[in-house]
Amino acid sequence: MAIEFPGFSGPAASTEAPLEMLAACHHRIERQCSTLKRLAPHLRQHGSDEQARAAATAIARYFDTSALQHHADEEVDLFPALIESMAGSDAVCIRELTDGLSADHRKLEASWRRLRPVLSDVSEGRPVLLPEDEVEAFIGLYERHMKREEDELLPMAARLLGDDAITQIGRAMRERRGIGDDLLAQDRQR
Repeated sequence: MAIEFPGFSGPAASTEAPLEMLAACHHRIERQCSTLKRLAPHLRQHGSDEQARAAATAIARYFDTSALQHHADEEVDLFPALIESMAGSDAVCIRELTDGLSADHRKLEASWRRLRPVLSDVSEGRPVLLPEDEVEAFIGLYERHMKREEDELLPMAARLLGDDAITQIGRAMRERRGIGDDLLAQDRQR
């Protein structure tokens, strides 16, 4: 398995290569966070204009779906597979890492719940401002969280998980997204 961590940016990452897909998702999160950061000053200057509404809608759609699916991919499939792959004191270290990352997910989701209503108002064209301290806190937590995943979690998973575990994680990711094996077969033919 050829995995480049950190910084994997291949657009072809799919559920057939779930670790690469998780890394590629980090790049999409970074892009959404960058847009969110630019949205705050845009709202001050231009209000909830068409650009702001489109950006807010896209950001909300991403963090309401893809980001939550990403968290579930890790917590429901990747973390347990890693813990199962180890025994003794190594499993304790992995559990501490995955517990910390899961706690980050809860903090990110709580932060998102505070930002989401404001973005909904922007999407509807209401004159609001984004709380820049909340935006900075959200982005900062995501940056630290993704760095830890890319520096520790994903390389560890690439080393420790066998092909069967990787295949099962990919299958679970497809199911979570409603991607049937027939769509996957069509993708392979392209």
